[in-house]
Amino acid sequence: MNTNDLATVARAMAPAGRGILAADESTGTIKKRFDGINIENTEDNRRAYRDLLFT
Repeated sequence: MNTNDLATVARAMAPAGRGILAADESTGTIKKRFDGINIENTEDNRRAYRDLLFT
């Protein structure tokens, strides 16, 4: 795949005004997010959060 093909794919994945969701945040990063809303940083809560994002 050449760079022109890659650029075409990238534009199709993230059209103007939109982006790509990075859902690989670290445990520390999600802890900060949860602390702000008084949610305990547990594996079950992280799983529920990811499920919420993708369902």
